[in-house]
Amino acid sequence: MKTLTLIKALTSIAICLVAPLKASASELDQLTYITESYPPYNFKDNGKLKGISVDLLLAAAKKSSPSLTASGIRVFPWPRAYKMAETGPNIVLFSTTRTEEREPKFNWVGPIVPTRIVLLAKKSNSIVINSPSDIKKYAIGAITDDIGDQLVQEAGVKPSSIKHVPKAESLAKMLGAGRIKLWAYEENVARWFIKKEGLNNNDFESVYTLKESDLYYAFSKDISKDRQDRLQKAINEVKASGEFDKIKAEYL
Repeated sequence: MKTLTLIKALTSIAICLVAPLKASASELDQLTYITESYPPYNFKDNGKLKGISVDLLLAAAKKSSPSLTASGIRVFPWPRAYKMAETGPNIVLFSTTRTEEREPKFNWVGPIVPTRIVLLAKKSNSIVINSPSDIKKYAIGAITDDIGDQLVQEAGVKPSSIKHVPKAESLAKMLGAGRIKLWAYEENVARWFIKKEGLNNNDFESVYTLKESDLYYAFSKDISKDRQDRLQKAINEVKASGEFDKIKAEYL
């Protein structure tokens, strides 16, 4: 009897030790979440990280990993964040436009919202873009490795012909000052920064649509499918509940 009792006790201890390990293996709060300043989707306001993508992530995390908070999300310039997500480990990058070129580099959870990548220009310049070949005629500004940068290069523009900067604020100023004629970027985000820099959005127009797609959470390839599935399920629940509609209404 003593032997049987001892075996049961040891079995119970083993189960207690293994169970937490199994649970922790899929915990979303053990991943590293990184983002950039990309309002209204993810940005800092008076030192607090917020935005459509941030609020959706946190609402979803409440269902399985409530210890994940906005303060645990790290903000980097996009080129650095993108490289980190490509190499891992355990990196979740957002908000990331899902494209054919990026498809094999990450695993995808979402979508978050639809997105439109455009070429913005000053109305006074009366720029008309009828085909991708017309883009080469103008000085273009873009953020390195941003989707806008990738799309204009796919259109045939040489990297050496693109003025690369790490921050959207700089591109808004450059477009306003005439130092670039076109800005390749997500439309809502570009207009946010134009307003932030004290410029009038009525002075600018979208002259060409490079791509219409969706924003996603991009998981580095080493992250288990179990973790991806947990976040996807939670996001689906947030959207189905109507909570996500309220989140979007705060920013758009």
